[in-house]
This record gives sequence, structure tokens and C-alpha cells, in this order.
Amino acid sequence: MAAKKKATSRKKKKTVSSGRSSAGRKSQDVFDLEQLTEIVQLMKDHGLTEVDLEQDQRKIRLSRGAVAGPPAAVPQALPAAAAPAAAAPSAPADDANIVTINSPMVGSFYAKPNPDSPNFVSVGDHIGPESIVCIVEAMKVFNEIPAEVSGKIVAALVEDGASVDFGMPLFKVDTSQ
Repeated sequence: MAAKKKATSRKKKKTVSSGRSSAGRKSQDVFDLEQLTEIVQLMKDHGLTEVDLEQDQRKIRLSRGAVAGPPAAVPQALPAAAAPAAAAPSAPADDANIVTINSPMVGSFYAKPNPDSPNFVSVGDHIGPESIVCIVEAMKVFNEIPAEVSGKIVAALVEDGASVDFGMPLFKVDTSQ
């Protein structure tokens, strides 16, 4: 009889911990549709355009206001400590509309998300400030580098797989186009 009570007790405990009603407690899973809907509403209420969520081994990025392209297949997400690429005018004075996209850190430069994919950008491509132009791997962390400028790529200055230093020019961009 004691064994039967113990089994009943386990069943009740399991039912209480997993049973949730819409009027009662909310699900703790951030990927639950109700939770995502609530997060989107909070984004609207507070004027947020992007939120990154992570729970266990799952990650999601919610964005509002812009049409998102297909996600890039990147081994790891951009860490919060990574600095964005700096866009600075290039040295030649003859073309004032050319700026460079510089490396924000020391690491290995990758022009594509994986060996079987096309480059993030190529010479002649038009880019926007949010366009990912490359990945710089630093200490086994793959950091997506945004353009931070709008224009047309006129030169790729670094070979795929090459080592880059902080502030090293990676691309030249014509901002007049």
C-alpha cells in the first residue's frame, strides 16, 4: 500500500509542475507562441526594433520594421562584447565618397558564412548599414561584421582566411552610389 501512495504522489507532482492554464501561470519557454506575442507587444510599446532571445541551446532574433533576408548560417551568434566595424574615410583625397570598412578586432577574416556558401558581399554589391559584410573569428568566436554605411562595394582588400588586425581596412565602399 505504501508503494501505491508513493506512485500516486509522483503522478500528482508531475501534473502540477507541467500543467499550465492560460488563466494561471505563463509558460517559462520563451519560444512559446504566447510569450513571443507578449515580447513583440513589449517591443512595440517601448520602441524596440530588435531583440535576441536564448534559452537552453535555442536562439531567436525578433526584428520589427525592416524586411529581413534569409538568416546566415553562422556557427555562433555575435557576442555582446564585440565592437562593430568602424567606417572611416580612406586616405586618397581624389574621391571623397570612398570610405573603408575596418576590422573592429584582431582575428581571422572570413568572406563567407561557411566554405560551401557564397561571399557575404562581392565587388559591385549595394549594401546598407545593417548588411553583414564578413566574419572575423577571434578566440573561436565568429563575429558578424556589419557595414555601418550604405553604398556600393568597390574593393575587397582582404583574402578569405587571412589574419586581420584592429583597424585594418577590409572593404572600400562608394557612398555616392
